[in-house]
Amino acid sequence: MKRLEGKSALITGSARGIGRGFAEAYVREGAIVAIADINLDAAKETAAEIGDAAYAIQIDVSNQDSIDAAIAAVVAKAGKLDILINNAALFDAAETVDITRASYDKLYAVNVGGTLFTMQAAARQMIKQGHGGKIINMASQAGRRGESLVLVYCSTKAAVISMTQSAGLNLIKHGINVNAIAPGVVDGEHWAHVDTMFATLEGKKPGQKKAEVAAGVPAGRFATPDDLTGMAIFLASSEADYILSQTYNVDGGQWMS
Repeated sequence: MKRLEGKSALITGSARGIGRGFAEAYVREGAIVAIADINLDAAKETAAEIGDAAYAIQIDVSNQDSIDAAIAAVVAKAGKLDILINNAALFDAAETVDITRASYDKLYAVNVGGTLFTMQAAARQMIKQGHGGKIINMASQAGRRGESLVLVYCSTKAAVISMTQSAGLNLIKHGINVNAIAPGVVDGEHWAHVDTMFATLEGKKPGQKKAEVAAGVPAGRFATPDDLTGMAIFLASSEADYILSQTYNVDGGQWMS
């Protein structure tokens, strides 16, 4: 028996990277999955590559009308919404004295506001349906402690952990379990971008920061999206019905809590 058989899932930011990995894993476990991304063309391409159980919708998690339209599109397509993964996020890095309000506003609009208000819209739909649901927020090891050049991003992910705790306590009365995953460093396009930023800020050669970070992971390597899918499947399944408000580290041993 597939663990997510017949479930309808919405995964934000899932045209590529970690979100795509989750979508592929959910389809293998029997779910129908909305590939939700701000880049609709990329979402369509990914959905086509995954197969008939995946379909594309556009979402801008910083825009309430877009969030509401995405939830409505899922219900129109699948008839219900059982699972949400809040995966869409932005990253930036800067010296504390160089942080701009524009960067702050952009990251908080997506990483915090997007997580909160997509979670809220999904919960409203799940309450309306009357049979509960599962919400998984993507936090980060960066939400567990500060990093010298990553003040804003770290604070947004700390907020995700806190929101997960509060929402989980509040929504369980409706049968909705809210939990989070805190990855460590995950290889892919994202880290190429991060490495470039740190090369500029710290005067490092291209690839040097990535190599240094990888060397610091107790497991000895960067994660891949596949390393995260087991936890994402588990938290969305009936096996996690008694778990709420938790943030699980899937980080190769970088943080212990």
